[in-house]
Amino acid sequence: MEIKTVGVLGCGLMGSGIAQVCAAAGYKTIVREVDETFLNKGLGRIKKFLDEGVAKGKVTAGARDTTLGNMSGSTTFDALKDCDLVIEAIVENLEEKQQTYTALEKIVNDRTIFVSNTSSLCITELAATTTRPDRFGGLHFFNPVPLMKLVEVIRALTTSDETYQTVFAFAESLGKEPITAPDRPGFIVNRLLVPYLLDAIRAYENGLGALEDIDKGMTLGCGYPMGPFTLLDFVGLDTTYYIANIMFEEFREPAYAPPPLLKRMVLAGRLGRKSGRGFYKYEV
Repeated sequence: MEIKTVGVLGCGLMGSGIAQVCAAAGYKTIVREVDETFLNKGLGRIKKFLDEGVAKGKVTAGARDTTLGNMSGSTTFDALKDCDLVIEAIVENLEEKQQTYTALEKIVNDRTIFVSNTSSLCITELAATTTRPDRFGGLHFFNPVPLMKLVEVIRALTTSDETYQTVFAFAESLGKEPITAPDRPGFIVNRLLVPYLLDAIRAYENGLGALEDIDKGMTLGCGYPMGPFTLLDFVGLDTTYYIANIMFEEFREPAYAPPPLLKRMVLAGRLGRKSGRGFYKYEV
């Protein structure tokens, strides 16, 4: 199946990044948000990113203008009626995703492929809430989407061969390096990353060392681009807590159980960079 027009549900941090790379790859891209405020904020984020790229010499003015010209925004589902592929990047809530798919299916044609950018929910379960389980898959991007090369392609039990091949080829057309991940909580990357982050929190709770020293130990000693606590703040402590709970619910292994400190920080609203305070303090 040939993809020409792409819809993106959600224009938050991930959705706006996904829309940007789709438009930059030459696809007609339509972003849908729940209201004008969120939509304008997301589209503004894209323009700011591209303008900064031009200022730094990393993006040409022509490429910026072409990307923006390929993109449009809407607060209705009707605008997505001609989409060949719709990428869902809304909140990590099964019921909200299901309601969104139900509303969308009244608009799009039977051939339209749905994919979810979920980082933790079961793709087969999401597919089962639609009338097109054979044309449903997972396409998990990484933040920041325009810079991160990896995309995980997840195949539900019901995903057809044609859908899988189309989605994989689409990811490649965005200039990404797709890998095939199993439909299990955490897929590949988070399945390995989350236990490492949780273990770092436990080690800190047990007095292993200062935050700065643990982070420096992993960056300088292991060559990681950022230490575990800097990464936790970047990803969001609430996001990590949410994923960890889903993984623990599925596997019931201690390695996936959220440490007490993580739970308390989330309850206190210390979510990382986005809230101004996590393990470190930030200017918002």
